[in-house]
Amino acid sequence: FDEWNSTADIHVHPNGKFLFASNRGHNSIASFQIDEASGMLTFLAHTPSEGELPRNFALHPSGNQLFVANQNTDNIAIMDLNIETGALEFSGTNLEVKTPVCIVFY
Repeated sequence: FDEWNSTADIHVHPNGKFLFASNRGHNSIASFQIDEASGMLTFLAHTPSEGELPRNFALHPSGNQLFVANQNTDNIAIMDLNIETGALEFSGTNLEVKTPVCIVFY
């Protein structure tokens, strides 16, 4: 990716096997597998954030979904997450929220 890009957030899946990072500019979530023995990361994929400037994201407590706050497009995109492979796929659901910047599950 040759344009402006920065990251805003990183999270490790509760199972400890995957790391996710938001790319602002590229408008994606980068997925990595974590080697359990060494902690080294292996790149898996870039998944489109389904909006612009993904600022914050959160893993649902079930570990089966990832919610992405796209600041510049006023939406929270819900991704389905395969807990065996770390693969993300857009669920087809976007929540309309004005300038979302933080997602917290209680």
